[in-house]
Amino acid sequence: MKLFEHKPFDARAVMGFGILNGISIGLLNLSLGFNSVGFYQMTKLAIIPCTVLLETLFFRKKFSRNIQLSLGILLLGVGIATVTDLQLNFLGSILSLLAIVTTCVAQIMTNTIQKKFKVSSTQLLYQSCPYQALTLFIVGPFLDGLLTNQNVFAFKYTPQVLFFIVLSCMISVSVNFSTFMVIGKTSPVTYQVLGHLKTCLVLAFGYILLRDPFSWRNILGILIAVVGMVLYSYCSILENQQQKPSEVSAQLPQAKESESDVLISMDNGSGRLSDGSVPKSPPVWKSDKDLQA
Repeated sequence: MKLFEHKPFDARAVMGFGILNGISIGLLNLSLGFNSVGFYQMTKLAIIPCTVLLETLFFRKKFSRNIQLSLGILLLGVGIATVTDLQLNFLGSILSLLAIVTTCVAQIMTNTIQKKFKVSSTQLLYQSCPYQALTLFIVGPFLDGLLTNQNVFAFKYTPQVLFFIVLSCMISVSVNFSTFMVIGKTSPVTYQVLGHLKTCLVLAFGYILLRDPFSWRNILGILIAVVGMVLYSYCSILENQQQKPSEVSAQLPQAKESESDVLISMDNGSGRLSDGSVPKSPPVWKSDKDLQA
């Protein structure tokens, strides 16, 4: 449909990213299947501090105290609102730990690859989706049969089931687009903050539309989480505004140095620029007398 330009780049990076992304999706689903809802929410909460830790250790990224404080308030609020029971089991704990690590690495790679190879979120999604789909298609049915003793291909697929599967896939594609765009334009931590905002909205809409049971603990947790989100947004915008003048001031000396190099080479009488090329002289128009002479 020519909505974006096809841009192939490093095949190894795309393949590794696609496979890792597929594995992280499968592990998150397995974690939800083998753990209680409360423990699964704890797994999602652990993704933010894990992402901060990995970016600090391997990318030397610094998070200010204000950012750390706002993230702490956010996690506290979401924990109060969502975490209810913590039923631990060995297999579920291992799956949750693997899901946290693979999800953090995949989201960091989403941001890093887009900036390194200068590709858009749509271009990266287009390149990596075949590897991601192939990974899930091969590993998914095998793990289902191993862990649940059920064969996904033996299920009776009625038209109603197929409709909801297709609908789910269409929604999933839109989620993938938004995920890649948000991470590419901002950061993995910001995406996780939006994810917890989604959790709070799910609780609120569940109460408003479906009349789900709602307690003062849920309300208190959501309010604390919203305060943390507002603080995080404010601190992030403030830090970005402070970084822009410093980046501009750092680029100005480089521009002045390049201009001075050109002037020095012209003053030397060589008639050549610093890169060795001869500057183009403006055209000289001759009069009729010059032509006759």
